[in-house]
Amino acid sequence: MKFNYVEGKKGDKAEKEEKTEKIEKNTKKGAASEKQAKEEKVYIIPLGGMEEVGKNMTAFQYKDEIVIVDAGLTFPEDEHLGIDVIIPDFTYLENNKDKIKSLLLTHGHEDHIGAIPYLFQKLGSTDITIYGGKLTLELAKAKFEKKDAVIPKMKVVKGRTKLKLSKYFSVEFISVTHSIADCYAICIKTPAGIIVHSGDFKVDLTPVDGEGFDFARLAQLGEEGVDLLLSDSTNAAVPGFTPSERSVGESLREEFGKAKGRIIIAAFASHIHRLQQIVDIAQIYNRKIAIDGRSMVKVFDIASRLGYLKFPKNMIVDLHKSDKLPPEKAIILCTGTQGEPLAALSRIANGTHKYISLREGDTVIISATPIPGNEKAVYKNINHLLKKNANVVFEKVVGIHVSGHGCQEEQKIMLSLVKPKFFMPVHGEYMMLKKHKELAVATGVESDNVILAENGNKIELTKSHCRVAGKVQSGMTLIDGFGIGDVGNIVLKDRQNLADDGIVIITVSQYKNGKFNKQIELVTRGFIYNRESENLILETKELIKLELESIETKEIKEISKVKQLLKSKVGEFLYKKTNREPIILPIIMEV
Repeated sequence: MKFNYVEGKKGDKAEKEEKTEKIEKNTKKGAASEKQAKEEKVYIIPLGGMEEVGKNMTAFQYKDEIVIVDAGLTFPEDEHLGIDVIIPDFTYLENNKDKIKSLLLTHGHEDHIGAIPYLFQKLGSTDITIYGGKLTLELAKAKFEKKDAVIPKMKVVKGRTKLKLSKYFSVEFISVTHSIADCYAICIKTPAGIIVHSGDFKVDLTPVDGEGFDFARLAQLGEEGVDLLLSDSTNAAVPGFTPSERSVGESLREEFGKAKGRIIIAAFASHIHRLQQIVDIAQIYNRKIAIDGRSMVKVFDIASRLGYLKFPKNMIVDLHKSDKLPPEKAIILCTGTQGEPLAALSRIANGTHKYISLREGDTVIISATPIPGNEKAVYKNINHLLKKNANVVFEKVVGIHVSGHGCQEEQKIMLSLVKPKFFMPVHGEYMMLKKHKELAVATGVESDNVILAENGNKIELTKSHCRVAGKVQSGMTLIDGFGIGDVGNIVLKDRQNLADDGIVIITVSQYKNGKFNKQIELVTRGFIYNRESENLILETKELIKLELESIETKEIKEISKVKQLLKSKVGEFLYKKTNREPIILPIIMEV
């Protein structure tokens, strides 16, 4: 009994200590939760560029203020039949348009500025100021092509430009190197934390032009303390360093020296450093340049006017006069590196170009690598060119193209300079983002402090944490002609059905008394060849007649119901007969 009594006393004491410990833990936990609740919060909302390469756009929100970085587009894939371009879903910004203070641009590539006119059209406001480099803003301004378009306010920035955008947002632009001039990382300061967005970058120590890579300022920001880094992930799976753009100039000079006849060279219109090198080498070999491609002409005009492209005036000749030049004195500079069907190089390759016909002895240089998904179209062009006995230079090993994005070692440099507490890889497919996370952890970022976000995620950043705290509407908006988002999945499905199985149009007349004229008109397109399928056409008409009689008997007078019954009956019949599912389009004409 005594033994049990002593043990009992010990158990009571332990229980008491345990309760005390729990109370202390809960108190600390409660205090921590209270602290977190009181912490200032800023939200990072990617609307594009996550798990994809293209349509880059990120919103930063603190209380009732929003600042946007970039507004880009991407190009359609095979399943997007008839679609011109794809832009982010602006719904969240439309719903919060009164909070938007400014749009900041990292650089002038389409996947960062291409959606700007659509954004302002949707917002219905021009009060939002756009900030960016001189070249970037001129390229953005050129996007407002409609005569009645009101161009928003634009303000030019340079490296280390500091701006107070609003009550809560201050920003600084920091020079980085890429494949276009006026390229910047952006430091965003809010009461909740300091964020650095790298923009697109590589570490080019011998840039062709521009302000260069500002190591010093990025390192200084890193020493001062950066809470979150968003960084370009495009080449996260590629080891080493990206070669300097100058190395391309050396390779192009070698290929120009080998060419005995005309040189037809395709390049990205926005790659101004590449264009300048082509111009410089053309001067060395005393060749004239004819420019082809709408975007190429536009960029040449803007860049030369601003002083980013320098060349003698007599060097550029009209395209239609280029045929009169001696072959060894002519260069055709054109668009079409990605096999776009209507681009200049594609028209030259398939023999439909108005002014340029391939000749034996022509050298065709494709100064780019295929964007993932474009390989088939690119190699189709190359095959057409080779069949016409042109000398085609396109192999990566030749060195006629280098990426504008940093590889693994350059991404590590960015991480080591900025030393972020939290890290969020952006601008890349999921595989790229995941690999970039591994690189960040290798440089010292805690694994739990790396956020692999999706488009639409609402990322909450405070001094103590960075986490997904919700989701906003996001996705893609399809642009077809002048329409913004008026083509959705249903329309695309119809287009696919039209492409796969065609259409059957049924025209029937209905009298006022509800009776139908049994003279039925049946037209097919892309389904069957009528002359060889007369029996099927006749059978289908007889089926329709029987269905109309049934509708009359049942006294169905609602036009939409009649159409639905005809679609169902005819669709089922044709599938049994042909194993195809054409679009059935009944037209009821009231007479």
